[in-house]
Amino acid sequence: QLQASGGGLAQAGGSLRLSCAASGRTYSVYSTGWFRQAPGKEREFVATIRWSGGSIRYADSLKGRFTISKDNAKNTVYLQMDSLKPEDTAVYYCAASKSTLVVVSALRLYDYWGQGTQVTVSS
Repeated sequence: QLQASGGGLAQAGGSLRLSCAASGRTYSVYSTGWFRQAPGKEREFVATIRWSGGSIRYADSLKGRFTISKDNAKNTVYLQMDSLKPEDTAVYYCAASKSTLVVVSALRLYDYWGQGTQVTVSS
């Protein structure tokens, strides 16, 4: 089970930190990722991190503004979002993958999904 939290309203240029807490069969999961879906758009990849080794990948358009990290002891993944823009407005989902790939960015490779948390950035 994945529980996403930390969404809310931010002004352009501001910051938010999302959390994704995992519980249950965490031993079968190798990576956790963040995706987002804006109204009328497809769900898109944001970032991913591998639990063992810590390999990370970001969507090219978000490099330098978003930072993904993890706390193994808490089974929690974070997404620090800085320099927010109105176009970052979306529902953000965390997801867990059983894939053994070093980095997992494809939506179809994620097996478990959280409920989503709304992020709204005002101009």
